[in-house]
Amino acid sequence: MENRLRFYNTLNRKVETFVPNEEGKVAMYTCGPTVYHFAHIGNLRSYIEEDVLEKALRYVGYDVKRVMNITDVGHLSSDADTGEDKMLKGAKREHKTVMEIAGFYTDAFFSDCAKLNIKTPDVVEPATNCIQEFIHMVEALLEKGYAYLAGGNVYFDTSKLEDYYVFSSQSEKELLVGVRDDVEEDANKKNRNDFVLWFTKSKFEDQALKWESPWGVGYPGWHIECSCISMKHLGEYMDIHCGGVDNIFPHHTNEIAQSEAYLGHKWCNYWFHVHHLTDKTGKMSKSKGEFLTLSLLESKGYDPRVYRFFCLQSHYRKPLEFSYETLDNTVAAYEKLVKRIGSLKMEEVHSEENRGNVVDREKFAAYKQKFQEALCDDLNTSMALTVLYDMLKEDMADATKYALAEDFDRVLSLDLVTAHAEMEAGKKVDGDMERYILEKIEERKAAKKEKDFARADEIRAELLEKGILLEDTREGVKWKRV
Repeated sequence: MENRLRFYNTLNRKVETFVPNEEGKVAMYTCGPTVYHFAHIGNLRSYIEEDVLEKALRYVGYDVKRVMNITDVGHLSSDADTGEDKMLKGAKREHKTVMEIAGFYTDAFFSDCAKLNIKTPDVVEPATNCIQEFIHMVEALLEKGYAYLAGGNVYFDTSKLEDYYVFSSQSEKELLVGVRDDVEEDANKKNRNDFVLWFTKSKFEDQALKWESPWGVGYPGWHIECSCISMKHLGEYMDIHCGGVDNIFPHHTNEIAQSEAYLGHKWCNYWFHVHHLTDKTGKMSKSKGEFLTLSLLESKGYDPRVYRFFCLQSHYRKPLEFSYETLDNTVAAYEKLVKRIGSLKMEEVHSEENRGNVVDREKFAAYKQKFQEALCDDLNTSMALTVLYDMLKEDMADATKYALAEDFDRVLSLDLVTAHAEMEAGKKVDGDMERYILEKIEERKAAKKEKDFARADEIRAELLEKGILLEDTREGVKWKRV
């Protein structure tokens, strides 16, 4: 590969040059959603950044196979393997079955992803499809002596590992152990950090989804699903595992523990983690009650692509604070950007054949190289956007600028060359609406003539609520869609 991607590997705690197990090919895994509720925009930040990573890998020439799980069973409300199953919690909240909840929120998740131009992974596998794979891994871990039965459940024995805290320095280990001090201890565990591989009915009588197993009727623990689903589709060696920083401990730590105990060798070389989205109150969470969803932003008039643009202006390893004021500024910046690209002289690029004759190949290659360098520098999307802005200011043919914007958008996925036309089309009104507007203008004119200025202001406000702005000019009243 001419351009080697470099990004921060959480496993080794440094930025490293990415070298896959097989030259030219990438086995990539993403922790998918627990489909018991809508994804909030903090969740979606992780999926946006993981989408950029996948597209950057493809952009510089790799053949990527990306796998994602859907957690539709087994994720408890506490990382200490206690509390209610999140899926069961959602079913009780909405008076539906667990599978109805799973189907509805899986569809909602991928609808959000489509609006954000997030590519659907090559393989999407619900946990409930892989029960036999989970049982097989648990059986193997018991045979190898890495697991034990206690109180009807099967636990992974972390004391059998030389280094359980693979992601942590010594000082961080002490901090991570303290995370669990305030949760209810499971008396069945031999060690504080042991985790459940398989639950049985002896502990969760009201569990909605249950399967027969050698240890009784029950269901899998949360952590095992990612290990098994990734191995099922990517094999014993994985290149990149992605997730949010809140997955590092215990979820990804436990994944490594059980996977490498099962396989007998190193499992995944690179771990890519996206930092939290916050607001002034702290980390966003569904547990707060009201939470920010993409649908909520849309209801307030925000284009989902603006939120993607907002995320790309920051670095994936930095906390990103959300506010409506910042998002409003992003709206203005996005609209200005796509308007600039939409103003390029398209007569130069009417056909692929003509474009090939007009595009300055030397300048195209130079800017493409700069864009690649930004991506390869720890996925620096902010710098990649700077390259885009610098290119648009450059003295070169519009056809070259258009071709570069189109090329960069393979990674940025902001609809750079189509968004402005869509926005302009959206501002058009049909005949009935136009007649309504003209009637309201006449009504307002009559009200002003009668000096009923309060009514005139009401009419102006009514139209503004419908997205129509009235402007009083010397030539008369003009209107436009806003």
